[in-house]
Amino acid sequence: MNPQAKLIFITSLLLGTTITLSSNHWIMAWTGLEINTLAILPLISKSHHPRAIEAATKYFLVQATASTLVLFASMTNAWATGQWDITQLTHPASCMILTSALAMKLGLVPFHFWFPEVLQGSPLITGLLLSTAMKFPPITLLFMTSPSLNPILLTTMAILSAALGGWMGLNQTQTRKIMAFSSISHLGWMAMILVYDPKLTLLNFYLYTLITAAVFLTLNTIKALNLSTLMTTWTKTPSLSATLLLTLLSLAGLPPLTGFLPKWMIIQELTKQDMTPTATIMALLSLLSLFFYLRLAYCATITLPPHTTNHMKLWHTHKPTNASVALLVTMSTLLLPISPMIRTII
Repeated sequence: MNPQAKLIFITSLLLGTTITLSSNHWIMAWTGLEINTLAILPLISKSHHPRAIEAATKYFLVQATASTLVLFASMTNAWATGQWDITQLTHPASCMILTSALAMKLGLVPFHFWFPEVLQGSPLITGLLLSTAMKFPPITLLFMTSPSLNPILLTTMAILSAALGGWMGLNQTQTRKIMAFSSISHLGWMAMILVYDPKLTLLNFYLYTLITAAVFLTLNTIKALNLSTLMTTWTKTPSLSATLLLTLLSLAGLPPLTGFLPKWMIIQELTKQDMTPTATIMALLSLLSLFFYLRLAYCATITLPPHTTNHMKLWHTHKPTNASVALLVTMSTLLLPISPMIRTII
């Protein structure tokens, strides 16, 4: 892709996100979401492969439907209350429609079907943007409207997302699809705590973004798109494969790694809200995700299992590892001891 064109698309992404984050009016927030959608489409379809074009088409249709529902919810609320302010969303029907629309934008169950397919058709770096940066504006809108949202609807969607995200990722062999189901599962944890402690949702999102960026950039460095390619990477970049193991375990939420912090805080808050059965269900469902993270880690580092898959042996590249990967991996594994400081900042 032309560097000037890429610069324009990245700038538009930043502009759209900034407009949505800084807006008080629903129309401005909607405009930011639309700019974001239009800017990411060329980045998804830049390879001109039929799979990439299909992914871009699916993404456009889903995001256009969700944007229409956001506009419809805000107009219904303005019609009933006379308010266009984002924080003044009080009409019950508008709250339900808006929750569904933002769940569709994020990929929460039952609106998750598009996300694995779109991620599978995108390059790894675009997949990273779709999993992190593109989810930030909708999560911010949910954060701003959290006092008005229906807790039963959000809790139901959260439990379903954690269950399906873990369950459907078990049988995958493509790393991008595994990361897509991982994202759906993490979104379930964010949606669960949104009504009770919205700041915890943002903390979970920030740490998820950090760890996911480390995993995607590592996969991009070793050019691993499926498990059979991942099995041969330990011969090329042993140190990077070892750090990938730790990063994946952190994403699974194992102590004493960074990923344990949001799960710990969320379970603690749910217990305070007398939702111990819900907290227990969420903790048990995270074991499903742990299984496929361990599977990825097993293929990447622990051993080379016997397999009959025909795949090309890649050249041993002595490309130096990016400094950003080293920094992200360090932060993805070692932030738990300073969790009291992180909690006071957030």
